[in-house]
Amino acid sequence: QVQLVESGGGLVQAGGSLRLSCAASGRTYSSLSMGWFRQAPGKEREFVAAISWSGGTTYYADSVKGRFPISRDNAKNTVYLQMNSLKPEDTAVYYCAADALLSRVRQGKGDYWGQGTQVTVSS
Repeated sequence: QVQLVESGGGLVQAGGSLRLSCAASGRTYSSLSMGWFRQAPGKEREFVAAISWSGGTTYYADSVKGRFPISRDNAKNTVYLQMNSLKPEDTAVYYCAADALLSRVRQGKGDYWGQGTQVTVSS
């Protein structure tokens, strides 16, 4: 089993930045691909970004490309989402996901999920 705990959410003004962290424990973290999803009130959960176990491959939703770089530190068992130039439409609960297969992470079918962290962007 893998446990994922997100942190770093909060309230920020439009144009500001936040960095989300997802700390993993349990099974060997470095063998897992990781990703971030978000769900706004009344909307379906959507893919934000994903990263391979090595960090060499990344994918982004068009809505965040160029603003939300994803990275990981396998020595710390942590994946990050640096959120820059935030917009009110980025307001959502952000979830971390993990799976052995990057494709499953991207599709939202990861085996492991965190509890989420709230990000609110004020205009």
